[in-house]
Amino acid sequence: MERIQTEKQYEDLINRDGLTVIKYDATWCPDCKTLDKFLPDIMTKHSDKEFYAMDVEQFEDITSKNDVRGIPSLLVYKNGEKLAHLHSKFAKTPAEISEYLETLESKK
Repeated sequence: MERIQTEKQYEDLINRDGLTVIKYDATWCPDCKTLDKFLPDIMTKHSDKEFYAMDVEQFEDITSKNDVRGIPSLLVYKNGEKLAHLHSKFAKTPAEISEYLETLESKK
């Protein structure tokens, strides 16, 4: 999964017409590493969405602006609007994440 490197890249991605999923994480986070083990399979099943990762410590202002208070969190954007936010306590299993992503089908 490609990592967001700049604020401009973030802005470009969230303003796209398709669904962009951003995983907010940190290098030291054990739950983030667990999520990384099963996220590739989920990304394959949801190939209609673009997936990216963002380090919360590198982008503190963006993280705060998006009300990310726990990691990992998955946020979904389209046309500059945050459409959905899966908080860290609900992003622990493949089933929870798949269910969350399937609820977005009506927002394409």
